[in-house]
Amino acid sequence: MIRIFKAAIRGIRQELQSGESGWINLNGGDAWSGGGHSSAAGKTVNASSALAFSAVWDCVRKTSQVISTLPLALYEKRTAGSRVKIEEDLTEILCASPNREQTAVEFWEGMTAHMTLRGNAFAERLFIGPNLVGLRPLLNVTPRRNQNNGLEYEVTDRGKLSKMPADKVFHMRGFGAGDGLGMSAIKYGANSIGAALAADETAGSVFSNAMMAAGVLTSDQSLNANQRSQLQTLLETFIGSRRAGKTLTLESGLKFQQLQLNPEDAQLLETRRFSVEDVCRWFGVPPIVIGHSADGQTMWGSGVEAVMLSWLSLGINPLLVKNEARILKDLIPVEKRGRWYVEYNREAMLQMDSKAKGDFLLKMRMGGFMSGDEGRDKLNLPRRGGNSDELVVQTSMGLVDLLGKEDK
Repeated sequence: MIRIFKAAIRGIRQELQSGESGWINLNGGDAWSGGGHSSAAGKTVNASSALAFSAVWDCVRKTSQVISTLPLALYEKRTAGSRVKIEEDLTEILCASPNREQTAVEFWEGMTAHMTLRGNAFAERLFIGPNLVGLRPLLNVTPRRNQNNGLEYEVTDRGKLSKMPADKVFHMRGFGAGDGLGMSAIKYGANSIGAALAADETAGSVFSNAMMAAGVLTSDQSLNANQRSQLQTLLETFIGSRRAGKTLTLESGLKFQQLQLNPEDAQLLETRRFSVEDVCRWFGVPPIVIGHSADGQTMWGSGVEAVMLSWLSLGINPLLVKNEARILKDLIPVEKRGRWYVEYNREAMLQMDSKAKGDFLLKMRMGGFMSGDEGRDKLNLPRRGGNSDELVVQTSMGLVDLLGKEDK
């Protein structure tokens, strides 16, 4: 009877996750378009235009991929401070299949990307009775405060506006969620990102003209308005990188004088280098992480390793703590919150070379902090059981005062 009930629950869950029951579906809108913030450089900055700048793209990509690929597990607290990993329906939602179309990695990657760029990410919580059965991303969401000072969410789906209460929405907040909403990096960083986009556009325009800056035509004769218009039309047939090398014939005393522009100025090197570093500040990602090194800095070495560890500690770990707290508050059943909790395996971020890993595992084993089977787990080797699961300690050391004295 229990098996039949569970099978029925799974069938209803699949129906809800398929988006065929009138719920908001994954195709409800464009994930990145819409909105925008003006910048001093004259460029409108929204999620779509910001991602067109490679530094923004890679900052968001690296942050999202690191977080979404870290192992996440559901634990239950036991006596004496111990814990055990548990497999429940919530485990499958968080760690395997949150909805019919996405894997857990894809779901968390998308949610983190939205949270990193826009400051907020939303997913619909699907229920069967009181039981959570799935999470489906929501697009085109506007959170608002209602008359009771609580949050409600306006969702635009296929041209229709609907409102969803807070208990139906899983809302991930980014930095600065003091008022219940995260702060958008593309809103507050619009000037920095807009300047970067403008510099890219300027450099592209120069290259489209075969790296030739605009020149001037001089003549001893005066031209009327009609002649100027005809001359401008003629010159446009010689503009562009695909027309480079064409010969321009001038008459009536016209002379062309090109304005010189060296390759370094053409690429706006200093401006674009600063733009990359400035954008990285907004997303809390060291430039070296996205492949940008300062003058004289290499991409390898102990200094780079220290930068990476700093990013994992100061950039990624706070986001992991924030996610764990939000899952505990919104997704774990109220009656289980004192005993259940989720935790990322942060050690997966710290990949070492074979020699360093061997030294680390040996010290942990001989110091009595890790059993042989626990060490084999970290190497993805099968457990051996028996004494391999026992803790051992190095006993060759003794007290100086006892040296040379026989046991009595």
